[in-house]
Amino acid sequence: MFEALEEAKKAAAAGEIPVGAVIVHNGQIIGRGHNETETKKDPTAHAEILAIRQAARHLGGWRLPQCDMFVTVEPCSMCAGAIVWARIRKLYIGTMDPKSGACGSVFNIPQERRLNHFTEIETGLMKEECSSLMKDFFKQLRKRKAEEKHQ
Repeated sequence: MFEALEEAKKAAAAGEIPVGAVIVHNGQIIGRGHNETETKKDPTAHAEILAIRQAARHLGGWRLPQCDMFVTVEPCSMCAGAIVWARIRKLYIGTMDPKSGACGSVFNIPQERRLNHFTEIETGLMKEECSSLMKDFFKQLRKRKAEEKHQ
């Protein structure tokens, strides 16, 4: 989770929502990503999607059944769907997203029994660090917007 948090910090430094993800296979990181939706002008450039793409390229195929993902914030429905389609074995989540999380909060797509794959989920890894990074980012964003409004 430490490496996913480092990815999230890269996103924050670029002005992106600070979410980071890494994918591990046989004890090695084979995929990394951090949010780049604003930078790339791409609504699919979420940390999880970018990490899945990199891991798939590394392994030479789109199925990642022997891989685990570490992500700082609970994935959205798009990313949760990609996790299922990629057949990720286990998902480790830092902090939950009660407003739009799709891995236990609002929905639980990776563990929907009607789908063709079931992903194990573990939550709360480095929860305080992951949560603080998000809260600090949005606090600074609100502050900047308020300052811009008064100029």
